[in-house]
Amino acid sequence: MRWFPYLAWVQSIIATSGSLYFSEIMHYAPCVLCWYQRILMYPLIIILAVGILRKDKKIYQYVLPMSTLGLIIALYHNLLQWGILPESVAPCTLASSCIVKHVGYFGFITIPVMSFTAFAIISVLMLLLWKYNKKKK
Repeated sequence: MRWFPYLAWVQSIIATSGSLYFSEIMHYAPCVLCWYQRILMYPLIIILAVGILRKDKKIYQYVLPMSTLGLIIALYHNLLQWGILPESVAPCTLASSCIVKHVGYFGFITIPVMSFTAFAIISVLMLLLWKYNKKKK
């Protein structure tokens, strides 16, 4: 349970590195929803690191709102790509469409799926930490 913040921190580093790889090395232009997810993921590296260094047992209080919001945006992005939501509700422009699937590992793992997974892992770890700290009292 002490290592949950460390796992969340490593996950945020992996997610940030992956997003930078796709935009800076593969030259995929991030769409509006990708930018929102980045805005929520990138600071988690610093927030989690500070919480770990301070040994803050309530780190989940400031990580969970960001990871949950990122999870919701990533879910919305996935619903757009899967065609469950119509393209007309996508906030993206033609220059960088939210619907375009740049990658498709194993036929279903796209960038929004990877983002959703990263936010889900961080959120679950923070919820487990919260539950563990509550139980410990």
